[in-house]
Amino acid sequence: MAGTESALIVGAGAGLSAALCRLFVGEGMAVALAARDAGKLKALCDETGATAHSCDATDPAAVAGLFDAVAAAQGVPDVVVYNPSARVRGPVAELDPAAVSKALSVTAFGGFLVGQAAAKGMTARGSGTILFTGASASVKGFANSASFAMGKFALRGLAESMARELQPKNIHIVHVIIDGGIAKADDPRAAERGPDGLLQPQEIARTYLHAHRQHRSTWTFEIALRPWTEKF
Repeated sequence: MAGTESALIVGAGAGLSAALCRLFVGEGMAVALAARDAGKLKALCDETGATAHSCDATDPAAVAGLFDAVAAAQGVPDVVVYNPSARVRGPVAELDPAAVSKALSVTAFGGFLVGQAAAKGMTARGSGTILFTGASASVKGFANSASFAMGKFALRGLAESMARELQPKNIHIVHVIIDGGIAKADDPRAAERGPDGLLQPQEIARTYLHAHRQHRSTWTFEIALRPWTEKF
């Protein structure tokens, strides 16, 4: 594996994660994908040569095991992407506290566990990039979406704290605000929103790769991506 970059995408599935996988593999990286249900990744792995791992990102032991397995197979990751999120919709007075707690665990606590595990290996090596996928809710709390706002605000806070701590150690932390809908195959929203009214996952992936490749004299901590039709 000498000379080959290693990437780990946590919360992998269709859409952005698949676009990232294809792009990273095209760049010559060894790519590992992690999801609760690794079986759903078989087609993508067959297509790209990536490897799939089952992992509950909210379980400390599972996350530690994931990073051990990836390091053994393809080395300490040069780039780690955290994509998972969860939400409970509805009026705040009617939300189920247990469901909100679970959503926060997926969106924020899992980000901490993955970020912590990534930081350990990258700090020992002296380099690496960790990308956290945010959303409009990272900076704007919408009505009937309290759990998502709490989780994404927390994830952004985690990323900013990690950046202040780890960037002086040559670990690049990037928080990406996805401020709009991500296009899917046969997406009914496409006609409604017009040309380029949805973010194209392959173009988001290019931005992630660019952030990873940035020279450290011009490192970006936060990037906001939105379709040209999206309101600020």
